[in-house]
Amino acid sequence: MTTDSDTARDIASLEVYDPRDGSLVGALEEATLDEVRAAVAAARAARPGWAGTDAAVRGKLLEAAAAALQEHAGELAEMNARETGRPEHEALEGVMAGAGTLRQYAQLGPVHRGRSLRGGRLAADYTVNEPRGVAVVLTPWNDPVAVAAGLLGAALATGNTVLHKPSERCPHLGSLLGRILSDVLPPQVMTTLNGGPAVGDALASHPDVDVIAHVGSSLTGARIARAAALTGAHVIRENGGNDPLIVDDGVDPLWAAEQAAVGAFTNSGQICTSVERIYVHRGIAGPFCDALTAEARSRNTDGLMAPLVDRRLRDSVHAQVAGALSLGAAVAEGGTVPEGPGAHYPATVLLDCAEHMAVMQQETFGPVAPVQVVDSFDDGLKLAADGRYGLAATVLTTDMEHAHRAVAALQVGTVKVNAVFGGAPGGSAQPRRDSGAGFGYGPELLDEFCVVKVVHLGLPGGALP
Repeated sequence: MTTDSDTARDIASLEVYDPRDGSLVGALEEATLDEVRAAVAAARAARPGWAGTDAAVRGKLLEAAAAALQEHAGELAEMNARETGRPEHEALEGVMAGAGTLRQYAQLGPVHRGRSLRGGRLAADYTVNEPRGVAVVLTPWNDPVAVAAGLLGAALATGNTVLHKPSERCPHLGSLLGRILSDVLPPQVMTTLNGGPAVGDALASHPDVDVIAHVGSSLTGARIARAAALTGAHVIRENGGNDPLIVDDGVDPLWAAEQAAVGAFTNSGQICTSVERIYVHRGIAGPFCDALTAEARSRNTDGLMAPLVDRRLRDSVHAQVAGALSLGAAVAEGGTVPEGPGAHYPATVLLDCAEHMAVMQQETFGPVAPVQVVDSFDDGLKLAADGRYGLAATVLTTDMEHAHRAVAALQVGTVKVNAVFGGAPGGSAQPRRDSGAGFGYGPELLDEFCVVKVVHLGLPGGALP
C-alpha cells in the first residue's frame, strides 16, 4: 500500500503539449515508487520462464510484435507527430524502421551462438550465452519507436524480461507502443512505466535490475552509470554528441553545403548524430557559406522546418545562439525566436564562430549550423578531434590520405567519409567519452544483453577412453 508521503512525493502528472500549436495532447500519471518496485519484482518472477523459452519461439513472438507494430503504424505515427512535432510521414518511417529492427532481432536471436573451445581430446569445452536477467530500457523522444524497438528487440530476443520507460516528452506514444508489443508477449515479459527522472532513477538504482540500456543526454547517462556502479548492473549508453563536420579544400562547395544542411537540419537538428559544428577550409569557405545560408533560407521560406519538441528545448537552443552572437559570431540566416504558438525555431547558420563558444563545445540539439573557417585540413582535424564527446564525425574530402588520417585521429564511434548519414546494415559502433559506452545496435547488441558461461565436460573418474 502506498503511504500518504509516498503518494505526495511520487504521483505526478505528465502533461504534453503539441509543439506545432501549443494545444494540450493529454496528461498521464507517473508511476509511483511502489509501482516501480512491483514491476521489477514481476519481471524477475517472469524471468525464468522467458529465459527458458526456446529462442526460435521468442523469435516468432518478435515477428508477431513487428507485424502488430506495422498494423498500428498510422496510429503510432500520428501520436508521435502530436507529442514531438515530427512530420507524420517521417514518424511513419521511424515506425516502419522499428518493425524492421524487431524482425532482424527475431532472426538473429535464434542463431546467436556460443563458441567451441579447443581442450582435451576426450573432453568438450564450449561457451553458452545466457540472458542477463531483468533489463531496464530508457528511450528518447526524437525517434521513439525506432530506438525503442532496437533495444527492446535485442533484450527480448536474448531472453531478458524488460521494463521500458519511454521519454516523459512522449508518454502517450510510449504507452501505446507498450500495449501493442505486450499484447503479443507472455505476461510480465515486457512492462511499460511512464514517468520523469524520479522513475528513471528508481529503475536505474534498483538492486534487482541486471542491465540498463539508455539513449539520451550525457548528464542522465552519467547518473545512470553512477547508480549502476553501486548495484552491479551492466550499462549500455548512447548519449549526447557534438559531432563535427570537416569540409576539405577541393570538394564541390555546393555539394558540401547540401551535406551540411542535411546533417544539421534533418529532424530540426534533433538527432544524436546531427552535424553540430562545421570546420571549412578557407579555400572554399566563401561559396560554401553562401550555399549553406541559401539551404537554410529555403527551408525557412518553404515552411519545411518542423518545430522543436517543446519550448524548453527551444530556449536552450536559442541561448547557445545568443551566446555565440555575444562572443562575435554573425547570423547569416535564422537565429530568432518566431512569434506565435508552438515551439518553432528556424534553420540557423552562424558564421565567424570560434572554439570557445558553447555552440562549438556543447550539444545543441537544434537546427543550428555553426561554421568556423580554418586555414588547413590539419587545423580542422585538430579542432574536430577536441572535446568531451565521441559519438560520430564526418569528413568531406577528395584526398584519401586526409580521409585515412581523419579515421585514425577522430576518437569517435563512427567516422563517415563523404556522407553525413548512411552506412551498411549491421554496423555497430561504440561511442566514446561523454557520448556513452557499449554497442547500442547491430548484432553486437545481443552480446551486451548476455553473459557468457564456459562449460567443460570431462570423463568421469576411472572411465576408459
